[in-house]
Amino acid sequence: MDHIDSKFIGLVSSKLERFKRVKANLYNFRCPICGDSKKTKSKTRGYLYTSKANTNFKCHNCGASMSLNNFLKKVDPVVQKQYAMEKFKEGFSGRNFVVDEPEFKFEAPKFKRKLKLPKASKDPGAAGYLTARKLNPDDFYFAEHFKKFANSLKPTFESEDHDEERIIIPLYYEKNLIGFQGRSLGPSKVKYITVMLDDDAPKIYGLDNIRRDAPVYITEGPFDSTFIPNSIAMCGADADISRWGISNPVWIYDNEPRNKEITDRISKTINSGQSVVIWPDSIDDKDINDMVMSGLDVMSVIESNIYSGLEAKLKFTTWKKI
Repeated sequence: MDHIDSKFIGLVSSKLERFKRVKANLYNFRCPICGDSKKTKSKTRGYLYTSKANTNFKCHNCGASMSLNNFLKKVDPVVQKQYAMEKFKEGFSGRNFVVDEPEFKFEAPKFKRKLKLPKASKDPGAAGYLTARKLNPDDFYFAEHFKKFANSLKPTFESEDHDEERIIIPLYYEKNLIGFQGRSLGPSKVKYITVMLDDDAPKIYGLDNIRRDAPVYITEGPFDSTFIPNSIAMCGADADISRWGISNPVWIYDNEPRNKEITDRISKTINSGQSVVIWPDSIDDKDINDMVMSGLDVMSVIESNIYSGLEAKLKFTTWKKI
């Protein structure tokens, strides 16, 4: 299954009841064509699968069978047009794969925003903090007057009194600056402040730097994600990541078994059928950054502790302390 098919299956997955990834190139859900079993709501007899390099749909209840392109037409015509456009750009054609010729719509160009700030490495305080946390100061920026900086991009603070310096964590989507987080350097009532320049954009760090045809690791904070390959951070958001073409997520929550908010999120993730990391009892560190500073081989720990389904429920029950 190519990356475009995977991406668009992810985009419509929220519309498919009891959707789950069975294995690579195989997805299962209740058939949206016939509605599946009327007596048993748990039955899922609709499948998306790969055959001879093509992705197809098949329902073992009503017998419906069609290409992914035609399936998307029925489930979400708007998404199908986007799918047709991307396939057309990639040059897919021929008897085994047919999409409608896309409608070309030309919009006025949007000017991409860029940060006009010094790198964090240029400020001794910011550089010292990040280096001590084993983070690269050149990956982040520094704002000496955070409120003034934020207001220059979007009216955010009514007053710029009692301004403070912060490390700036940029959020990009399609190479455009869509928002940023400000991390306090000194004592502050609010450690992180997130400002979104585009309210419709995803409050996610690292979206432009991932491969969607491989497992995508999802952490809680941007700093943690820098230690994990092919990862993003949610920045406090509770978004449906399938909207962004991620169909094989591995969720990594902080190691806080007594934190009800975190345990509730883990429980919700497990119940949705997605994979989650359950930290072993031998680790006391709260998050990935702390684990790195303790000298742990974090990726080895993560890869050895990924669970889903019943196994995840059993591990979670023994891990949580509330």
